[in-house]
Amino acid sequence: MFEYAILCEKASAAKNFASALGGTSGEFEGHSYRIVHSHGHLLEFVDPKDQVPADKATQYRSWKLEHLPWQVNDFSWEKQPIMAKNPRTGRQKSTKSDLADIKKAVADCESLVIATDVDPSGEGELLAWEIINAIKWVKPVKRLYFADEEARSIQSGFREIKPITNQMQDGDYLKSDARSKWDFLSMQLTRIATTVTKQAGYPVRVVREGRLKSLMVRHVYEQLMAIKDYKRKPFYEVKFQDNAEHVFARHFKDEEEAAKWRHEKQADAKQEQAQYHESAITNVKTVRRHSAPPKLLDLSNLASILAPKGYSAKEVLSTYQKMYEAKIVSYPRTDDSKISMAQFYQLLPLVPKIAAVVDVDQKLLTHRKPRFTHVTNGSVDHGANRPGEKIPSSLGSLAKYGKSGPAIYSVVAKNYLAMLGEDYEFDHTTAELKDYPAFKTAFNVPVALNYKLIFDSSRQISDADEAGEETKKQLGQTASPFIFEGANKKPVKPTMKWLMNYLQHHNIGTGATRVSTLSQITSGATALMKERRGTLSMTNTGTISAILTEGTIISSTNATKRLMSLMDEVGAFKLAPAELLTTATQTVTHDLPIMVANADKLKTHLGDPEKLVKHYPKKAKTGGQTASGKEVNFNQVWGGHHFSNQEVADLLAGKDIAFHIKTRRGKDLAVHGKLAQQTYRGHKFWGFKPADDVFQKRSKSHRKAR
Repeated sequence: MFEYAILCEKASAAKNFASALGGTSGEFEGHSYRIVHSHGHLLEFVDPKDQVPADKATQYRSWKLEHLPWQVNDFSWEKQPIMAKNPRTGRQKSTKSDLADIKKAVADCESLVIATDVDPSGEGELLAWEIINAIKWVKPVKRLYFADEEARSIQSGFREIKPITNQMQDGDYLKSDARSKWDFLSMQLTRIATTVTKQAGYPVRVVREGRLKSLMVRHVYEQLMAIKDYKRKPFYEVKFQDNAEHVFARHFKDEEEAAKWRHEKQADAKQEQAQYHESAITNVKTVRRHSAPPKLLDLSNLASILAPKGYSAKEVLSTYQKMYEAKIVSYPRTDDSKISMAQFYQLLPLVPKIAAVVDVDQKLLTHRKPRFTHVTNGSVDHGANRPGEKIPSSLGSLAKYGKSGPAIYSVVAKNYLAMLGEDYEFDHTTAELKDYPAFKTAFNVPVALNYKLIFDSSRQISDADEAGEETKKQLGQTASPFIFEGANKKPVKPTMKWLMNYLQHHNIGTGATRVSTLSQITSGATALMKERRGTLSMTNTGTISAILTEGTIISSTNATKRLMSLMDEVGAFKLAPAELLTTATQTVTHDLPIMVANADKLKTHLGDPEKLVKHYPKKAKTGGQTASGKEVNFNQVWGGHHFSNQEVADLLAGKDIAFHIKTRRGKDLAVHGKLAQQTYRGHKFWGFKPADDVFQKRSKSHRKAR
């Protein structure tokens, strides 16, 4: 009998727990334990039609709009083991066996301890409670919280294992469960979008809609339309310039005030210019200023920096996770922007080694006291992204975790080390014109770059086109008027940096959530957007999605912020989960007629649906009467081989024919077989069928014999 059954999220976590506690089972500080693990989520919701009363199954199976919105109270919220394809073997496998293994392993334990990831979204709690309910566990449940998978954190969490008296008193579970149900209900919006698109004649497999993804797609589309519709409107404004090229100009509080001094015609600007004369420069003030290093990066900032280097969101997310499991970097799905005092002092002795790996001059790392902008005396869940306590031997050695491994560590480490650099120092100079004091200038002259020599994340994540910092010359004695030609600002192209900065500004999602969502909608056959070296563009399906969601709740920034706030309230026991789910019905009710109406705009924006249909060349057909007297038709070409008239006759007669083809690798392959009736995706057809031995791999003994 063991006191604790410690349930980890995945095999790699279980391995780290075993290393920290002294084995997969045993005793740690007077408490016996056994470690078991999941493989991520093991259960999923059953299909909508299988969750409702039998007399309503047809309605919930249908994609017809007349059956929407769904009634939340109809759902049983039943879950089932996940059927997944093994990427290596291609075989389907059910997680039912994983659940059986866990149930057997914990049977002789007194309590089950949830030790899944401590995720800001509560996903770890949901994953654990799904398993607990599936194996019908009735004994006590407890929780082990840990900041990361370092031995120290795991051991500390073990010493402070906390009881959970009731599943419904676990706020993290309630939040994640309500979110997953809301997302399930949002499937209705995908059905609406797909249905109205097909009714309009456009060839789509599915038009995915949902929380955050619809917002992302719509926001990028609007920016692309703003660029397309941009028309340059020049204006002419009087400014002054001295012989050191310092420009003196009026400063405007808004565009309305600026319009008063910006002329549409150059002649009007010249008329104003004639009113001015050369003026002396006065009221010159120079102040020594400094700025602290920017805050630590979240995962979305990191992915944005790496995207222009050719690393996709999916690649960065996957590689970072592997590096975390190897203790090279900290927990990726953190919501923290600072680290704790303890975490700061734990990494401090490792700074020289970290600096050596990323080639940072240690002479720059002189600020060894915690900065309140980066380090807190308060509590943190995981702490902001930073290097782990395991220092790699070299950047090159990290490529084994993924091609972005070296780049990830370089950015994360340098960004962390930057807070150990001294403040950037510069002289800030201001001045105005003696005769026209409304015309002012201001500029900075760097004195000591300090942390900027290590890493300047603010410049790295900026989506604006910024010129490099230049050392300005001293001011001249006088300045003369000139006519400056400007124009309305052209919208910037939508990049990953631009999108992530927007979401971060509105506090929508964690860094990891933003990256994972972008990864989902830029991958696969149903991708809504394309991402190439950090630049975002639309797929045809994405354009359709964006057009359909104009004016909807699901693509609204404010509505998305409000929804995420309500989910937090569920986790804080301030809002009943059932009340949150009513907002899903409200969203569908509001958005359905809007999306139906927006479908009429598709032709205007996309043109005739026929243009988007892929036309494949028709395969040559042949046929005749089989030996049994059945009239059949079949493809006359198979594997690049064109059947001769004699071969067609032999196939119809039921004979085995033989021929050679070239494989995709250019190798010669001998093929033989007969004509047969076959089934593909539920459809029966007649065609050439190779014999079973054609594609069988030769045995080792056969190869050795040759």
